Amino acid sequence: MNKKVIFVTFFALLIDQISKILISNFVVNKIVIINNFFQINYVQNTGAAWSIFQGKQILLIIISILFLIMIYKYSNNFKNNKKNIIAFGLLYGGILGNLIDRIIHGYVIDFLDFKIFNYDYPVFNMADTFIVIGIILMIIAIFKGEDNENISRRK
Repeated sequence: MNKKVIFVTFFALLIDQISKILISNFVVNKIVIINNFFQINYVQNTGAAWSIFQGKQILLIIISILFLIMIYKYSNNFKNNKKNIIAFGLLYGGILGNLIDRIIHGYVIDFLDFKIFNYDYPVFNMADTFIVIGIILMIIAIFKGEDNENISRRK
């Protein structure tokens, strides 16, 4: 694995874990940041996105480890450019951040709570944000043909 990917991974993991430590130590009640749009809300999530697999921590730990392995193998198919370094670093950091929570606490600490167009979006955390951004960047790279499979097909 590229040293730059490791740096991005470490940085994302650090941001995620520090934010969760701060939230779990200092937030007792919801903190409204923007009325009817955004609040900080400490939640102990024993499931995955939208509360699927609620209480299935062992399964979610196994899935996280399998995804880390799969992403590591898949990352070798991509050009070594800035966008892909950031994409894979964010993916690793996000997955590791939530994996650490599951192993240490038995749940994931979530706290970013948005209400968008009267839909109360599920509470999430920085790790989830990093995962989503990483996936979006990876999809963009695939569409731009920045994975080695697309490069070899064009030759």
